[in-house]
Amino acid sequence: MTRKPSLVLTRRQALLAAGAGAATLAMPSVLRAQDKSLKVGVYGGYFKDSFDKNIFPDFTKATGIAVESVAEPTGEAWLVQLEQAGRAGVAPADVSMMSQVAMRKGLQTELWQPLDPSNIQHFDEVLPPFTVKYDDGRVAGIGAVAWYITLVSNTKTFPEAPDSWATFWEEDKKNKLGLLALVSNSFLLEVTATTFFGGTDILSSEDGILKVMDKLAELKPNVQLWYRDEAQFEQALKSGEIPMGQYYHDVTGLAAADGFPVRSTFPKEGGISDSGCWAVTKASKKLDLAMEFIDYMTQPKIAGLLARKVGTAPVLKRSALDLSDKEFAAVSSEISPIIPRYDLYVEKADWLNQKWTELIVG
Repeated sequence: MTRKPSLVLTRRQALLAAGAGAATLAMPSVLRAQDKSLKVGVYGGYFKDSFDKNIFPDFTKATGIAVESVAEPTGEAWLVQLEQAGRAGVAPADVSMMSQVAMRKGLQTELWQPLDPSNIQHFDEVLPPFTVKYDDGRVAGIGAVAWYITLVSNTKTFPEAPDSWATFWEEDKKNKLGLLALVSNSFLLEVTATTFFGGTDILSSEDGILKVMDKLAELKPNVQLWYRDEAQFEQALKSGEIPMGQYYHDVTGLAAADGFPVRSTFPKEGGISDSGCWAVTKASKKLDLAMEFIDYMTQPKIAGLLARKVGTAPVLKRSALDLSDKEFAAVSSEISPIIPRYDLYVEKADWLNQKWTELIVG
């Protein structure tokens, strides 16, 4: 697998070209219900290109189902489009890769068609954190891919690898950190809670969240950049201008492979595991074909192919995979991950954003 480190950023940041979303919604369906074809929404740019080249042709060859891939923006922008289209009875995509927060917001409007696990051969191999359910137990989304945010550092500035997130708070890190700017994508609340408060249970109350924010605020003098533009931090990390921070494990590994003096470390508290789910919008008339697609995508051999060709971490149990130790380490870790408290970003979104601005990035 070869790719430039900056290219993978489109997986998490890509936006549809101006007006593309509206054009998608307005476009009448040209597919008859009996056609064996699916519209599949995946993140745009490099990510979509990788699926188009390495995944979808083999799926079509194996099943006879043609795939029309649709470039979707990450997160909630695509959710809004699906909800608007759903009210009109239109399906911009039959099955989509959805972020965990977007999945949970879609539960509130019953946007997702329930998925029957008995039709997913390897459902029991999917790790529980990657399955999203309605309150009554119906399965709404099944893990597609995962990725890790880890502790990254410039090896020239820091010859020895750090072993804990706590290093961010140390005095020698003053003005040397680059951290993600949003409460809902940095997951620094979870990092701080796990590192200093024994886990994320403290985040279950507003008082607990404020205690965590107070601790997090202590590292503000060490932060040179609160970044939204991932490419900006990537370049600063490689040059040593900002020699430490949080970033994506796969991209950092690719930069290291290209000869840049950078490393990705899974701290003893765990890397941050984020992921996307396969979900079927209620407007789709092709649930059976979508289930066939999801069944195919959850095969261990496909999880291995995704890791090797797309650079994503598997959502299946390690024992089910055919990845070598080296291949697995390139995209994942045996250390138990920090799982984001996605519920907070649905239930307390406005309050969290307000306090984050006041106490952390303001």
